Amino acid sequence: MTMTETNHELRVSKIRSGTVIDHVRGGQALNVLAILGIDGADGEEVSVGMNVPSDRFARKDIVKVEGRELSQDEVDVLSLIAPDATINIVRDYEVVEKHRVERPDSVEGVLSCPNANCITTGSEPVVSRFTVLEDAVRCAYCETIVRDDIAAHIDT
Repeated sequence: MTMTETNHELRVSKIRSGTVIDHVRGGQALNVLAILGIDGADGEEVSVGMNVPSDRFARKDIVKVEGRELSQDEVDVLSLIAPDATINIVRDYEVVEKHRVERPDSVEGVLSCPNANCITTGSEPVVSRFTVLEDAVRCAYCETIVRDDIAAHIDT
């Protein structure tokens, strides 16, 4: 992606096709990349704007991923750390879909429980399930609540 400076503002060029994740709370862009399994090793073309000015928030992050449209499962997990995000699907440089993320009532198989005694962390073939709360998630089996750093418990 090319970056040009115009009128003292840094602009990131449009993407041809892929996903733009906008209105991510400032400082969460790297967690968004972790959720998507993007670490740069596979050569993905990604643009990230961190702590840029926002009308909705004081500061926001923006993530642009070329050549990839997010699955509903990815959007559901993304909503846990970026509940105000807007997902824009881009094709041929045009936004063809735009929607805000919606937090699901529960997520299954995408988070790991931090409780070492939880049935999901042992050798039992049990898929993790979490109830989504206002500002946290709760394990459906052991009721452990994860409030801070939900991104650290994402199974990628």
